Parts: sequence; structure tokens; C-alpha cells
Amino acid sequence: MDHIAVVILNWNGKEMLQHFLPDVIRYSEADGAVVYVADNGSTDRSVTMLRQQFPAVRLILFSENYGFAGGYNRAMQQLDARYVVLLNSDVEVTEHWLLPLIEYMDAHPQVAACQPKLRSWRQRDKFEYAGAAGGFIDTYGYPFCRGRMMNKVEADHGQYDTNASVFWATGAALFIRLEDYREAGGLDDRFFAHMEEIDLCWRLKARGKDIVCIPQSVVYHVGAATLKRENPQKTFLNFRNNLLMLYKNLPEHELRSVMRVRAMLDYLAACYFLVRGAWRNAWAVIRARKAYRKLRPQYQEQRNENLNKQVVEEIYGRVKASILLASLVN
Repeated sequence: MDHIAVVILNWNGKEMLQHFLPDVIRYSEADGAVVYVADNGSTDRSVTMLRQQFPAVRLILFSENYGFAGGYNRAMQQLDARYVVLLNSDVEVTEHWLLPLIEYMDAHPQVAACQPKLRSWRQRDKFEYAGAAGGFIDTYGYPFCRGRMMNKVEADHGQYDTNASVFWATGAALFIRLEDYREAGGLDDRFFAHMEEIDLCWRLKARGKDIVCIPQSVVYHVGAATLKRENPQKTFLNFRNNLLMLYKNLPEHELRSVMRVRAMLDYLAACYFLVRGAWRNAWAVIRARKAYRKLRPQYQEQRNENLNKQVVEEIYGRVKASILLASLVN
């Protein structure tokens, strides 16, 4: 059994791998980890390059692109490890980046997952949008982080350099116990990509596990390397999956009221895109709501399972307020 398996999911990311993989191998193996690349049916000769330039890396090969969620779920089935790190191919790791994470997890068995502090690869003094210093979520499903509120990203002045319990840890560098990953059902394959790590963390938190940010470990994330920030497909997946996540996990007494407000906020978001001339993104929001309504009946069984397995009445990190309203006021 591997103590730690670092798994990079790749899809046509040959250049990213060539740039970032050498440090991942050097610094991860020095901390006792085994490095894997799970390839989602790439067509850019990524696998050939890996075999020629990085023969020590262990390969897990798929014949098609199963997305972020499906690819990692299939990779997890082939691993035998205590801990697994889901690491994006566009992450620059630092020397001994794994040691603070390992030490904390070894000492805190009730913690299912953690993340390092994420800084921006492009603006290295700033936090990175995708995870910053650990994530939270508001009443209506909008995620935010220590170091990132809506689209406003802070410079890192050490203000979040303490270990902290959070609601979700970023999928860009998610350190998780494989046993807990499997017990919670893993990532939701049907999401394909986006919001899946928040959904998984919600299930873990509801079942009494904790999620923590360990800022003594620092990595740098390029971000938006696969789909740009306002790509219509990304907009569609984010809105659809966020709605599905809410349906799967919200307590019964909150479901109707939250979903009513979300419908209003989503249509306002579509109008905002239209005013800016981003009509494809506006249509993506409408399509996302239609897709959510179509898929919702398929999630009834999983919703029942999640609510039945919940042992925590109030989940820390789920803020009973609207960050959208707060950002407008401020």
C-alpha cells in the first residue's frame, strides 16, 4: 500500500505536464509520495511524452474523457493508498509541500481532507481564485474562500496563516483519506466538472468529518487552464452543478425557500450577462436551469441517502447569509 498517492488527472495537457510535473515528482517523492498520472483519453501525445520523459511516473489510462469527477473516481478504484492528493496539472508545488499536510492528517483522524494554501501562479503575492486559503458557502450556494470573495482576490500578507476548519477544500490540490473518499461515494460523475469537490466536502462535513486548510503548505495554481473563467460551458456546468448540489444536500426545511431565491438570482445573472453582451453565457444560465429540472428526479435517492447519513445539524462553514448581497452593499 502507498502511504500517499499524488494523482494528476490529464486531458490534453502535455505542455502543462512538461512544465509542472518535474517539481511534482521531485518534491512529492522526497516527502514519500508516489506520483500517478491518470489520462482521460488524451489525443495530444501526452501519454507518449510521459513514457519517454517521465518513465518513473505510474500511468492510469482511460480510453475516453470521463471529466474531472469520473476520471478521478475511476483512478481511485485502481489505487491502494492511505492518502490521495487530487492535484491539477497546472499546479506548481514547493519543497516539502506535503509534510505539513501529512503531519496534520496523521494527528487528526477525524479530518477527512485538507488543502494547502493556494497562491496565484501569475501574481505570486496574491491568493488563487479556485481555493485560496480554504472555502465556505453561503445560504444560496455561492462559494467563497478565505482570501477570495466573489471575484475579489486578496494579496497574501499572512492574514490566513493559521490552520482553519473550512466547508470545502479545493479540487486543485485536495489531500484526502481514500477510505473517507470511498465511504462518501466519491465525486459525482454526473457533474463531469465543477462544484464536485464542494459537493463531496458537504457530504463529508454532514457525516461528521472535518475539512481543514493547512497554510504552512503552499502551492501556486495557474487556474482556468482548461476552461477560461467566462467560457459558456463552464458557466453552464457551474450553475447546473451548483443547483444539483443544493438539491442533494439542503435540509428539507430550507429546500423550497432557498431554491425560490436561487431561481430569482439565476435569472438576474442571465440578465447581467445580457447587459454585458455575453449572450452565450446568459443562455448557458437558462440551459443550466432547464438541465437541473430535467436531472432532479434522478437525484431523489441520493438526496435521501445524504439526509439519512447526516449526523451534524449545523454544518460549520455554511454561512447563513448572502455573499452576493454583502458584496453589493460593500
